[in-house]
Amino acid sequence: MTGAGKDVLLVDVEDRVATITMNRPEARNAINGALGVAVARAIGDLDADAGVDAMILTGADPAFCAGADLKELAAGGGFRGEATEPTSDDPYARDPLGKFAGFRGPFPPHSKPLIGAVNGPCVTGGFEFALNCDFLVASDRARFADTHARVGVMPGWGLTVLLVEAIGVRRARELSATGNYIDADTALAWGLVNHVVPHDELLPFCRQLGQAVVSNDPAGVRRMMQTYAEIAATIYDPGWEIEDRVNRDWLAAGIDHEEVGRRRQSIVERGRSQL
Repeated sequence: MTGAGKDVLLVDVEDRVATITMNRPEARNAINGALGVAVARAIGDLDADAGVDAMILTGADPAFCAGADLKELAAGGGFRGEATEPTSDDPYARDPLGKFAGFRGPFPPHSKPLIGAVNGPCVTGGFEFALNCDFLVASDRARFADTHARVGVMPGWGLTVLLVEAIGVRRARELSATGNYIDADTALAWGLVNHVVPHDELLPFCRQLGQAVVSNDPAGVRRMMQTYAEIAATIYDPGWEIEDRVNRDWLAAGIDHEEVGRRRQSIVERGRSQL
């Protein structure tokens, strides 16, 4: 096994399967500027790596990802990172609202399957991370919630498109309007995840799926994944554009950072009561 990475992200490659681990367990892997860019860069680099055929995204226990780092946001920081000069040709450069210059959503386009290994709570921006994976496997400890409306922000990484695609519009509306959590078994019944496995079996199971990918013709797999993406674009591109416009308008109007800080604690307490 080879390993790379430090601080907020760990990357390991074994037998052509890469495991990307968000590594801020003390913050429940909340997305700050550094983590958001690190995950995106890792996915882009691994997709270009001739020694990798499949990728797994997970979090350091106890959570998959608690969403945006509300402490950073409440302090007035850009939780998606500092803005970069808009003339930069770096696809990971960000505009003043934190959008990546070279692609939409949290991850760059990729042709190698990205498996989400959801090992615990998966909330809001973390939920969007999961939804942008190609398919999902949940630990029996996994929990899912969309708390954008409880924080007072709008999704900007495809949640209003991808959640509807996964579970249907009525269930998506319920999750977004209530901010309620659903457990792993409900996520499976609703079609959000492909499998639910015991917690200790999560990564071994995902690596088995990765090895099944590796055993196929790599060019065929990548062309198939691109075909899925191209077909989805013909259906959902207008939805992505609408969500992006709403997100930009909402952020441009300004965020009450003190109110975000106040809501943060109530969200944490409510989540604990539901979990």
